[in-house]
Amino acid sequence: MVFTKVPAPLGRGGPSLDTTLMPKAALPGGSLTGQLQLLGGNADCDIDRLTLELVAQVGAAPGAGGSASEAVCARFTLPGSFRLGRREQRSLLFDVRLPWETPVTELSGAALDVTLDVRAELTATGTRGRSDLVPLRVAPLPVQDSLLAALDRLGFGFRSARLEHGLIHGTSQRLPLYQVIGLAPAPRYAAVMRELQVTFLANPGGVEVILEADKPDGLFAHGHGLLNRHLVSHGDADRRDWDATAEVWVRQMVASHGHHSLPAPSGPGATRRRARPGRQGAEPAPSTDHGPGSVPPADEGAGDPLRGVASAKRAPLGEPATDVPHDGSPAQRGAMTAAPGEGAGQA
Repeated sequence: MVFTKVPAPLGRGGPSLDTTLMPKAALPGGSLTGQLQLLGGNADCDIDRLTLELVAQVGAAPGAGGSASEAVCARFTLPGSFRLGRREQRSLLFDVRLPWETPVTELSGAALDVTLDVRAELTATGTRGRSDLVPLRVAPLPVQDSLLAALDRLGFGFRSARLEHGLIHGTSQRLPLYQVIGLAPAPRYAAVMRELQVTFLANPGGVEVILEADKPDGLFAHGHGLLNRHLVSHGDADRRDWDATAEVWVRQMVASHGHHSLPAPSGPGATRRRARPGRQGAEPAPSTDHGPGSVPPADEGAGDPLRGVASAKRAPLGEPATDVPHDGSPAQRGAMTAAPGEGAGQA
């Protein structure tokens, strides 16, 4: 087990708290594991509470002005309280469950311009303090990775990634923020959109995929972007033809908003290397066409009235996170494990 130590004293003469994380990237909805290292202060003290916070730096929505701000998108209360002796050293392991909507911080192993950190907070007799922020790596789920790879082969090159405050109406979103991955349009779609924006809202059953096209002025009525929603089960990551799916979804989105001069689909079997974050406007890549009129597989959104394609609009929210206690008994032999649970607002 390898840790990167980040010291943080909690006040003059009081205890010190260090937060360390396992170096392997976590997954949305997966385990976050690490270690808390405590050092007693000048006197014995009772540790009343230990809490972990998942902290994101969230930028203002485009056109809204303002700058990035810190948002606590999940809190985890670790089990147990104890007395920490004078100058006593104690190490406590933790294992908590990240929210399914946790933003990703890397694609294909390359870091995105997304800041996500973990911070520990200690409440003890007469003192309260926080550790320093420790960067958290989060890799995409298979469904997320598969769709982005297919869009890249279709010619939509990576452009940017950002976090925004707010709620996407008509979705099952639980966190008060969402991630937008911006893609430069494939050349054959350049006349109908300036950028394709992808948002993933994962949950235990699958992933909601929200596609939004930032369109050139005057091309469509009402002056709004194009937005469609799709429901995909986690099991579809290996079963679905993602090149065909990406082609159909983009064409459905454009066609459903009144643009009838659709570009011809790409030829089958053509591929190019995948774009890496930081390569703006990555070189286009064609993909296999699924043909018009295709529908999602039978298990996609089964029983859901919003199955398939649905409209949604974004609206500000800004609702604060709430504490999520985790069941569990006091630590044995210096280890503590928080029972799996969700972050702010998670079921």
